[in-house]
Amino acid sequence: MTVAEFLAGLPAERRAALHEVRAVIRKRLPAGYREEMAGKAIVWVVPLSVYPDTYNGHALWYVGLASPKSYASLHMVMAYMNDGLTKRLEDGFKKAGKKLRMGKGCVNFDSADDLALDVIGDVVAAVPMEKYVAVAKQSREDRKKVKKVKKV
Repeated sequence: MTVAEFLAGLPAERRAALHEVRAVIRKRLPAGYREEMAGKAIVWVVPLSVYPDTYNGHALWYVGLASPKSYASLHMVMAYMNDGLTKRLEDGFKKAGKKLRMGKGCVNFDSADDLALDVIGDVVAAVPMEKYVAVAKQSREDRKKVKKVKKV
């Protein structure tokens, strides 16, 4: 399924919301990330040619945009991994007078009006791909060390 096919299959209101959020992401996305489909989600990933050693063999997600049920969901993976970015989302939504419906790194919304789009854009723009890959690699190394300790 292509991005266009995915969007075309959504109800008009949700399609409009995802178009608007997608435009913000695409405008603010740091260089190098690639847009693709992963199941029923539009995702922006680190290409496997840049970071092939992922834990599951799939490209590393940076941001995801989905419409799982009667709402839309923005997977802010970089915010899930970074308390400072999570706080930036919380503070930015509060300042904008918006309610942040967030579980871990996932922001749920019904329409783009529910979001502080400037804050979303700032958080998306916050992590260059090289830094994101470095954090992912370090996290993977840290987990390997913990597994070795548990085996002893």
